[in-house]
Amino acid sequence: MTASTPARSWPPVAEPEALRARARMLQRLRAFFAERGVLEVETPILSRAGVTDPALAVLTTDWLGADSATRQPLFLHTSPELPMKRLLAAGSGPIYQVCKVFRDGERGRRHHPEFSLLEWYRPGWTLDALIDEVAALVRWLLERPALAVEIIRYRDLFRERLRVDPWQAEVSDLRAAGRAAGLTGCDGLELDRDGWLDLLMSRCLEPELGCDHLTVVRDYPPSQAALARLDPGPPCVAARFECYLDGMELANGFDELTDAAEQRARFAADLEARRAAGLPQPPLDETFLAALEAGMPPTAGVALGLDRLLMGALGAEHIDAVLAFPVERA
Repeated sequence: MTASTPARSWPPVAEPEALRARARMLQRLRAFFAERGVLEVETPILSRAGVTDPALAVLTTDWLGADSATRQPLFLHTSPELPMKRLLAAGSGPIYQVCKVFRDGERGRRHHPEFSLLEWYRPGWTLDALIDEVAALVRWLLERPALAVEIIRYRDLFRERLRVDPWQAEVSDLRAAGRAAGLTGCDGLELDRDGWLDLLMSRCLEPELGCDHLTVVRDYPPSQAALARLDPGPPCVAARFECYLDGMELANGFDELTDAAEQRARFAADLEARRAAGLPQPPLDETFLAALEAGMPPTAGVALGLDRLLMGALGAEHIDAVLAFPVERA
């Protein structure tokens, strides 16, 4: 597709059936949360602060400020998480949001630089209660009330299917596990432990998760906590889960970290990792950290990719099948 072919690129890619299915999914989603007393909110897409996670690349733009003299860089959000947590700290109660989010460098069968995300937060809830609600929502949106749910711990998943303990394995053990699982090129890869764990999860384990049911993987390694609270154990685990359907990740949930000092330290570690990798150093979201210092209640939260869920509902093999105008036709 090139700019010289507008006559062929103007029609939508998604079929009318997919457009109607998306509309129905959004109607059912809002009915689900309305019945449960969860408030729909809207927060900015643009932020003066950028995400620090070294694994995420952010799209940016410039804003001609109020003085009309200075251009200020703004970041398109990769998630509405931080401003939603500011609402929680201000006493909003349970909230959800449906919005577009943006990630640079992501394009493929299941990836698109702009995608639709559902994110919601439940103050006072446990991770177990949120997992139950995610399962209920997925059943409701897919209109599959009998959809079974499998819950497995991250450590048990690696032990049972790859015969390796992700808490104790050295890089050499993880490399050998990849080789035994049939991954090619393992000997030429130079990855740290988390890099190997991510590779083994995405290439060896993920394709077999959620086949004819919903799989929930929970209790991640502490090094993969992101914005989740740590459970001291033993063993120490990140209070985090991910949901899979038909070999595809749908959702990522946390028992949210509420300690402002710990969160600042994690942001600083992210920035150091970005510096070491030669990546940009975005400014920290000080307004979010101030909200944590003011006191965010204990909360469980989750983000769910609506485009991927719609793919699952329609049996689509490529994300473009559920998008009216993918980026090449935008």
